[in-house]
Amino acid sequence: MKAERDLQRKHWLDDTLDGAYQVAPLAGDASFRRYFRVEDSQRHYVLMDAPPPHEDVSLFLAVRSWFVRAGIRVSEMFAEDLEQGFLLMEDFGDLTWAGCCEAAADMDPLFVDGLRQLHLLQASDPEMALPLFDVARMRRECDLYLDWYLPKVAGLEPTADQREQFHHALSDSVESIAKLPLVPVHLDYHSRNLMLPAGELPLGMIDYQDAVMGPVTYDLASLLYDCYQDYPEAQRRAWSRHFFEALPQDLAASFSGFDDWHRKLRITALQRHIKAIGIFGRLAHRDGKKQFLTEIPLTRKHLREEMQLLGMHREQFPLLYTEPSNS
Repeated sequence: MKAERDLQRKHWLDDTLDGAYQVAPLAGDASFRRYFRVEDSQRHYVLMDAPPPHEDVSLFLAVRSWFVRAGIRVSEMFAEDLEQGFLLMEDFGDLTWAGCCEAAADMDPLFVDGLRQLHLLQASDPEMALPLFDVARMRRECDLYLDWYLPKVAGLEPTADQREQFHHALSDSVESIAKLPLVPVHLDYHSRNLMLPAGELPLGMIDYQDAVMGPVTYDLASLLYDCYQDYPEAQRRAWSRHFFEALPQDLAASFSGFDDWHRKLRITALQRHIKAIGIFGRLAHRDGKKQFLTEIPLTRKHLREEMQLLGMHREQFPLLYTEPSNS
């Protein structure tokens, strides 16, 4: 199957590009998509290989068009084939927000631009029906923790009673998130999906095809409480306040003030971290991407901090305190 797809990709590039070109694989992501850097005599490109029926590039293209209308920086598109699942796009280069963190760069300009573009996204009109990030979806996401992290990473198969108790204990948190104002949400707004095209601002967004209508806190929680980064809490609070104070009045009015906003941001991050831990377990044990196991410790650290802040005790949430079996 892989050899067949490789040949299909080669034939498509042969038909799309004039003259000789070179292809090199790029790091994949948490999906069936694969990426390649393609270079010909004219420029560098990035090729997205999204094999049907596992992936549908039409949704990616629809969201991309919406982001362009909103003034958000996304890759220029050079060629597309919806039927075969190939997109040839602008190459943003290799420098990500995460790379800037690793290089100990001044992050303030990135936060300023990242929050600016996030406000643009929240104020935009998708002009398309987006999935709703509701209670049912949040419960399904939390099931990933029960289905993949606990049995595959922690070595514990939860019983039906334990699963029900788990969801019951989380119900207040999940329902409080669902009551927040709804805005367009990127859903994976974090340090590995924000690029610096040619090393410069504005930030370029990638991996946005799963956009939803969701809580106004969601994308900021993803960025400030990133599974891959560990910012000082004082820095997080400062940028959270910066974002909150720039909210439109109709959104800000849903909160009694900054402390209420930031607490609900942390509740949002908690639900996301529960999901992410489950996803990392699934990627490792279903998809063979064992490298994602190394992301679990920091995500669990974030989760424990949120539970302590929110007064969620071990006795009430025993499954969330379950350690990996190899720890």
